[in-house]
Amino acid sequence: METLETRELRYFVAVAEELHFGRAAERVGVAQPPLSRAIQQLERRLGVTLLERDRRGVSLTAAGEVLLHEGRAALDAATAAVRRTRRAAGGADGRGGPGGPDGSRERLVLAVKAGAFHELLQRLLDAYAAEPGAAEIEVLPSGTCEQEAMLRDGRADVALMHKPFNSLAGFDSEELTTEGQIAILPAGHPLAARETLTLADIAGIPGLPLARWPRNGVFPPGPGPEVDDQTQLAQLIALGRTAAVFPETARAWLWAEHAAVPLTDAPPVVTHIAWPAHSRSLALAALVRTATRLAPPAAA
Repeated sequence: METLETRELRYFVAVAEELHFGRAAERVGVAQPPLSRAIQQLERRLGVTLLERDRRGVSLTAAGEVLLHEGRAALDAATAAVRRTRRAAGGADGRGGPGGPDGSRERLVLAVKAGAFHELLQRLLDAYAAEPGAAEIEVLPSGTCEQEAMLRDGRADVALMHKPFNSLAGFDSEELTTEGQIAILPAGHPLAARETLTLADIAGIPGLPLARWPRNGVFPPGPGPEVDDQTQLAQLIALGRTAAVFPETARAWLWAEHAAVPLTDAPPVVTHIAWPAHSRSLALAALVRTATRLAPPAAA
């Protein structure tokens, strides 16, 4: 049976993402010649060409694209196995886990989008803490759409995810709530006086471009400012430099200098509690049961 070593996958993923052997070698901490040889040996062993090399640079073949996708998933799974194993045994951080050296209770890491869905999160934490034998919950705030990566690489055991912004592919999940979206504008802007708006209304507001959030570390093209945290966004909106689209629950963190106007044609945001499909944690199962019990009847 053909197998791949973690080292081989790490080398290949670095080259496939950088599309430059020199940068990839620096990234993984080896010299360029042995890195090139390792990739060539991998291609020979698999019997496929993974990379096209010419004077213009390096590009992925169709087979290389597949191995990049599968390799990332495999590396994330290996990293997740290490992190969750350490967490279960007490971990290098010394905070303990089930049967940990300090005798503390099990710990679950819950990834949430920073600043979002505060009321739902607080209700969930309070209700779960009241359960007999409840695990310790560490809340891990994340940037936009980072919950997926945190679940895949083991930084988190469970997450609150929000469609259509997050992908639930590869996870088990339960739907919790559904809500509309709002446009967040400077309070003094003319559109702030409207009762409702459409996506077309805010798509091209002169002098007020929509803020751009990173996705997998990359900002989409556009004229709006690049933002990666809520405080930065809030200040830019208050200064009249940008606008944003958020779920209705974002009203909880708005400043006096902000205005929120419902969007009539924006897709609804559905909040899910999600976890790795292979999880066998009884504490996680209890947390999910608590979350679904709190969900409105229509969603549950």
